[in-house]
Formats: sequence, C-alpha cells, structure tokens
Amino acid sequence: MPKALWLLVIGMLVNVTGASFLWPLNAIYIHDHLGKSLSIAGFVLMLNSAGSVIGNLLGGFLYDKLGGYRSIMLGIIISVVALTGLTFWHGWPLYVIFLIIIGFGSGIIFPSMFAMAGFVWKEGGRKAFNAVYVAQNAGVAIGSALGGFVASFSFDYIFLANLLMYIAFLFIAFFGYRNIAGQQLKQTNVLQQRKPIKNKHKLYALIILCGAYFLGWVAYVQWQSTIAAYTQVVNISLKQYSILWTINGALIVLAQPLLQWSLRKYSNQLKGQIIVGLSIFIISFGVAGVADDFKGFLAAMIILTMGEMLVWPVVPTVANQLAPKGREGFYQGIVNSTATSGRMIGPVLGGILVDMYGMSVLFGFLIGLLLVALILACFYERPLKATGIQTNKQ
Repeated sequence: MPKALWLLVIGMLVNVTGASFLWPLNAIYIHDHLGKSLSIAGFVLMLNSAGSVIGNLLGGFLYDKLGGYRSIMLGIIISVVALTGLTFWHGWPLYVIFLIIIGFGSGIIFPSMFAMAGFVWKEGGRKAFNAVYVAQNAGVAIGSALGGFVASFSFDYIFLANLLMYIAFLFIAFFGYRNIAGQQLKQTNVLQQRKPIKNKHKLYALIILCGAYFLGWVAYVQWQSTIAAYTQVVNISLKQYSILWTINGALIVLAQPLLQWSLRKYSNQLKGQIIVGLSIFIISFGVAGVADDFKGFLAAMIILTMGEMLVWPVVPTVANQLAPKGREGFYQGIVNSTATSGRMIGPVLGGILVDMYGMSVLFGFLIGLLLVALILACFYERPLKATGIQTNKQ
C-alpha cells in the first residue's frame, strides 16, 4: 500500500478505537448511571445515529467543496470539543447533547476518509477500501476490549480515554493528511461551477445499490440488538456472546491473506462479490434462526463474517467508481449515511417485530429483507446499461 494510505489506515484505527471505548457502553451508562429507561437509552442512541447521518452527508459535500484534509480536521475538532465537554459534564441532559454532537462530528470524518483512500490508491480498487474496513474492525475490537477494562475502574476514565484518542487522531491528521491534501489533484467541483450533472444514471445506480446496502445493515445490526437479547434467553452467557464478536473481529483481520488470495481471479467482479456476500448473509440468518446453543450461534457468526468481508468494503469501492469527477465525497457520504441509517432503524424495527411476533418471525423477516437486497444488488447496474455507460470494473 502507498504510504498515504497507511496514514489513513492508522488514523482510522485510532479514530474507531477511541469511539469504541464509549459506544458499546452508552446504553449501560444511560440506564445504570443516569437512571433512565432502556427505551430512553435507545432513543438517545437513535439521536446519536441521526447526527451521524447528517454528518455523513455534510462530510461528503465538504470533501468535494473543501478537500479531504479540511473536512476531516473540521470533523475532528467538532468531536474533540464535544468530547472535552463530555469529559467534564456527563450528567443528564448534557450527555445527550454532547453525544449528538459527537455523532455529527464523527459523521463528517468518514466519507472523506473513504474518498481519500480511493484517491491515494486508485489502482488498488477494493484493496484501498478493504484496508480502511479492516482498520475499522480492528479499532472496534481493541476499543471495545479496552473500554470494558477501563470502565471497571471508573466510567469517568472512559470519557477521558475517548478524548485522548481523538486528540491523537487530531495530530495524525494535522501532520499526515496535510501532505495528502498537497498531493491531491484539483478535482472538478460541480457545485462551484454551477453546472448541472448531465447524466444522473450513475447516481440512480448508486441509490439502488444503497437500497441493498441499507437492508443488509438492518439485518446485520440485529446481532447487536435483538439477537444479543435472544442469546441470553437460550442461556448463552454474556462472556460467550462477547467471544462471538471477538471471533468476528479476529477473522476479519487474520483472514485477509486468504481472502485476497481467493479473490485474485475475481477482483474485477465487484457485483458478483456483493451477490455472493448477501447470499452468505441469508445462510447465516438461517443458521441463527435454528440455533439453540453457543455452537450454533458461533457457526452463524463465522458465516456472517465471511459475508460481510465480501459486501462491506465493496460498496464504497463501487461508489468511488460510479462517482463523477469532483463528486467522490458526495457519493461516499451517501454510502456512509445509508449504513448509519440501517444501524439506526434496524434495532427499533427488530425490537417491534420481536415484541409483537417473536424471534422466529424476525428471522423469517430478515431473510426476506436480504432476498430483496439480493434482487437490488443484481439489478443496480440496470440504469447504466440502459444508457450504454461502461463501468470501471477494476
């Protein structure tokens, strides 16, 4: 990988590690320390995700308008200011206000990180986005593990640790990404030129693909909400449930050499990778639906991980290829806001279905959603073919 991409990967690792100190413990803190109900905790987390969605869209716009370095620095500064406030004042309702601002600030960062990854290693194709994806998952694994350890001493240290990691990210971006910005070619800014986009078929194709992406995330996030609660019903301990996510993160990082070797002959078949990945998702939820012990859920998680390694890095790769010159950030903003929207709506939708109809109906519903996602993924290129547009398959 180019040195510039390594800087982005390290920055993403530090960024997500810091965020992962806090996000897995948010509901616990709101419920146990602030004395609010789980319904209120869920609503607060939804507001945090809503802030991220707005940040994603704004971040993509700012990347095209100001460049990656400035937009990332803005997002980091907003996050650092909010985290500083949260470190000193984390009572009710300031906790909620700062959490929304943190979601907004971090949301600005992600589209620019992905867009810059595509810029610094154009010939890398999905490899550039896969590297950022692996860094994200490594950060989640490290931050979640360290967060639980730090919280055992005091929750106050969680806020401080999160702040310190973002300050470290601020220095990495300030000294490292400025050079990337200096090397960045001047891109055609459609907004500044005030010229309408003559061909919107690429945007239509992205929206169809993001429909599949959204449904995939609605299903995937059930593992962190409804399925997590269901594992307790079938007498799987919290420790065993945590092991499932440890295995998920470890597989994503350690299986990369095998994945790259397997995709050697199919690196240009991005659509095929998405279709296969979503099909694997369906198998995973089928296995989880009949599982009643730890081994069953372990098998389902391993299968799920295989699917996500194919789907999650490929969607931003396709978005980068579809994006017209000067609109890369906007397209990545759409992709990131789609994923965040799925993570925001999924737990609420899943909880309602479980409360009304039970887990068996939920699993059937999720498989149905994934079948719809599979259909959308099969036909997302239709707007391009209708106009004879050739897509870059690298």
